[in-house]
Amino acid sequence: MEIHHPHHQDPPGKKEKLWKHYALEFFMLFIAVSAGFFMENLREHFADERRGKEYILSFYEDLKTDTAKISALIDYDQQKIEGLSNLSNCYESISKNMRATSCMLDLLKSSISYRPFQMTDRTLSQLGNAGGFRLLEKEDADSIMKYESAFKFFQDFQSTLCQQAQDNVRSTFNLVITFKANMQMMKPRPDQELLFFDKQVTEPLLFLGDTALLNKYFNELLLYYKVIIVHQKRLRGLKENQIRLIEFFKNKYHLQ
Repeated sequence: MEIHHPHHQDPPGKKEKLWKHYALEFFMLFIAVSAGFFMENLREHFADERRGKEYILSFYEDLKTDTAKISALIDYDQQKIEGLSNLSNCYESISKNMRATSCMLDLLKSSISYRPFQMTDRTLSQLGNAGGFRLLEKEDADSIMKYESAFKFFQDFQSTLCQQAQDNVRSTFNLVITFKANMQMMKPRPDQELLFFDKQVTEPLLFLGDTALLNKYFNELLLYYKVIIVHQKRLRGLKENQIRLIEFFKNKYHLQ
């Protein structure tokens, strides 16, 4: 004899309650995961913001260092300009008497060496190599990249026209100056890397009679003189750019 069991039926509303329960659990899980993503993104945002400000501070310190370096180079160029300012009178004097070379000593001292400006690029290298520009505000990144572009333009000027003018003068100097006079002028100093220039020269300075070589040398000195004037002018422009950036970052981020 078969026994028939009645079908079990859920109470009214139970399925709806189960559905709401599962929906609530899913919603809570979604909220938890979303909150985790949000907090992680927030932490990354704050970390990026902190690193960006560290880059700004580092670049700010580089600018202050470079401003001091440029100030010294502007003074150095000024000494060279003053030493070369008597070119015309000196040439006229020597043209009349090849032994009247005392006026050349200032010219020689002012043209024997050249100091290019090298930017402190520790921060710019990090920004470029590590993709650090993305961490900066657009205004900050644009200002820094504009300054970097101005320096590269100036660097091209230094490595081409300036260096070529210096090489030409130095090369002809070795042809026009007698060995004995050169030995007296250029003396090594144990306490310095550079040679010491001594203006107390008793030996004949020039190879007498070679007026063509003398003319060539003075033409190269004239170009060198003009190049140094332009070099100093561009140094001043780069320094003004640095000062503007220093004031910009100082005011924006309340730096010292």
